[in-house]
Amino acid sequence: MLISYNWLKDLINLDKPATEVAALLTGAGLEVEGLETYDLVKGGLQGIVIGEVLTCEKHPDADKLRLTTVAIGAEAPKQIVCGAPNVAAGQKVIVATEGATLYPATGEPFQIKKSKIRGVASEGMICAEDEIGLGSSHAGIMVLDTDLPNGAPAAQYFNLQSDEVFEIGLTPNRADAASHLGVARDLQALLKIPYNLPNVEKFKISNNNRPIAVEVQDNEACPRYAGLTISGIKVADSPDWLKHRLRAIGLSPINNVVDITNYVLHELGQPMHAFDADKITGDKIIVKKAEEGTKFITLDGVERTLRATDLMICNTQEPMVIAGVFGGKNSGVTSQTTTIFLESAYFQPASIRKSSQVHGIKTDSSFRFERGTDPNMVLLALKRAALLVQEIAGGEVSSEIVDVYPQPIQPYSIRINLARVNRLIGQAIETARIKEIITDLGITITEESETDLVLAVPPFKVDVQREADIIEEILRIYGYNNIALSPNLATSYLAKFPKPDPEVLKQSIGQMLAGTGFSEIITNSLTNSQYYDAPGAEADASLVRIVNYNSADLDVMRQTLVYSGLEVLRHNINRRQKDLKLYEWGKVYTKAGEKYQEQTQLALFVTGNAVGETWQQASQKATFHQLAGAVQNILTKLTRATLNVQPVQHRYIKNGVAYWSNNVPVAQMGQLPEAVSKKVDVKEPVWYAELNWDYLVQHYTNQLEAEELAKFPEVRRDLSLVIDKNVTFDQIKTIAWRTERKLLQQLNVFDVYEGDKIDTGKKAYALSFILQDKQQTLTDKVIDSTMNRLMQQFERQLGAVIRK
Repeated sequence: MLISYNWLKDLINLDKPATEVAALLTGAGLEVEGLETYDLVKGGLQGIVIGEVLTCEKHPDADKLRLTTVAIGAEAPKQIVCGAPNVAAGQKVIVATEGATLYPATGEPFQIKKSKIRGVASEGMICAEDEIGLGSSHAGIMVLDTDLPNGAPAAQYFNLQSDEVFEIGLTPNRADAASHLGVARDLQALLKIPYNLPNVEKFKISNNNRPIAVEVQDNEACPRYAGLTISGIKVADSPDWLKHRLRAIGLSPINNVVDITNYVLHELGQPMHAFDADKITGDKIIVKKAEEGTKFITLDGVERTLRATDLMICNTQEPMVIAGVFGGKNSGVTSQTTTIFLESAYFQPASIRKSSQVHGIKTDSSFRFERGTDPNMVLLALKRAALLVQEIAGGEVSSEIVDVYPQPIQPYSIRINLARVNRLIGQAIETARIKEIITDLGITITEESETDLVLAVPPFKVDVQREADIIEEILRIYGYNNIALSPNLATSYLAKFPKPDPEVLKQSIGQMLAGTGFSEIITNSLTNSQYYDAPGAEADASLVRIVNYNSADLDVMRQTLVYSGLEVLRHNINRRQKDLKLYEWGKVYTKAGEKYQEQTQLALFVTGNAVGETWQQASQKATFHQLAGAVQNILTKLTRATLNVQPVQHRYIKNGVAYWSNNVPVAQMGQLPEAVSKKVDVKEPVWYAELNWDYLVQHYTNQLEAEELAKFPEVRRDLSLVIDKNVTFDQIKTIAWRTERKLLQQLNVFDVYEGDKIDTGKKAYALSFILQDKQQTLTDKVIDSTMNRLMQQFERQLGAVIRK
């Protein structure tokens, strides 16, 4: 959500810097994720000033150029070469000084530098309107009629005030803050400065010549519906001030009437719709549910099939608008419209949410209606919009206000216990301060005693319905940072806790991975169902679907960490960060029949180069072995169990291995298939590992085995085996350890050969064996006997050929 600082100051008298206001809002739960400057003209005319042409002479070496001296204030006059035919002495002009960057109406930006033009130094530029982005004319320089002193900023002459825009990460529970007024309410409580509602005292009804009747057939889905008619308007472009306000918060101006409804929505949080009154057949609005299967074309030209749950705004013959969501093709205002019917309503959130999701339509209106708007704002917003229409588009109010509100929505009544407030906050707050915060937030105290307060919470605070919610409101205004830490945070335990703390293990493994170049990522548990396109009803039934999803791209719970990790890889690769080692802990979710299952996994991703290019070596692509090394380090740290190694059989992994323990896959790793990576538009090879974190934590042991260092030397012997390609190193290790338990200390493969020097289907392993007797020095006889036994077992069990 974007909030304009200048707009905000129209509602509340702020004199603090925007950065300080941003910090206050963040501390109160409206997290400001960004603060950017919005310039009405790109660049804000920085470095561009008012100047006066003192002299103007012909350039000595060019007939069409003029050599001028221009006064720009306290500095000495500047010598500027100008090619405009209308430049003359005595003119007030726009001067771009050295170092200024110009953003022309067409073409690329460029910086003004001191230069020589036909051999004469030029120390700036006298500008035409297209050269500074204020228009398209290039007929000549701009000649000003102004009393502003030389050197005054050009932005001052054009009244180009820059704005600062807050980007607020609005949480779903803060529907009350989804407007400039909502933010002003919080600032009132934080700064003790009252906010001001727009003044609508000038609103008046001119006549009742064009009444539009309203019939609400579903008061549950539409508790309140109001409207009025304005005749004699002229639809045209909006004035600059209105365009600038909308553009500052990321909206594109359309026309004056539509822009006004958008303006009121973002100012007061009340969505509105303007109908062309001449298209309301029968001069009657009917609010009712749609007939199942009705075809309806929305403003974007898409034909949609309505459902019986869709609340519609209709005339006497046909539906015109999906209530609170999107207008119909023929309901909106056009350049030929002269009479409008302004709608302002309160819709039941669940009804709007259902229609928005069914049709896959997300608008600024549906965003607010489906979270809950303020039923008491309906008439104020209607009058505010009507006054703006009359001011900007002309016309007169030609009907009485129709306000269908049979059962007014009452404030929530909540009782809070003061002692419990302090206990849950963790610090005693004076009762007077608690009451002050509550009333500053617009909540009324209806009863009070020494122990309790009974409160009336206004309907616009849709998420404040319990004592805990009130306590949260108090705490966020009082300030989380104002809660003192207890001086006695340390404690000791007499009892042992055999079960490991998962968070401590995470921290330990995370530090280890970070030390080897991995970076942690955290991704969304919600993902796109299109990633899981396996055919068959069984695969589809295993998806955990979100009933009330806000985005079609986030409609299921993830079954794997693969796709969310690939999205992070894509984001970085697209920004030329291609050498990546990432890890993430996250839950995955599946459904089996009526049962839901979740599991915590640790995922590792490796792509790009494992070793960067230096003067000593060339860059090296990441391989399976960099990933396998990281996985083995994790397993070594977490488990002492003997793991069984098998070829991987995983939907998202190929060319890899899996570690099993007690018939449970503990870790699986290999390469992601190209078809999987391409779903997320990742074209680089990606090595991926998936560890069953829940199992590893459950079977974790921190028992260490220590022994005295042996006093007798180690002996190394090498052996070359020719074996079948399908024989794994793990099989060789298993045979070796089973054959020689006492003397064999280490076994390693240091070379692998596959080529034309050995038979097809074969490979050669070069192995090293470290032998040691911890009681005595090994003799050649014992060493040879041990190696012979190992070779015999390799020949017998693997069909190996010993290369001598």
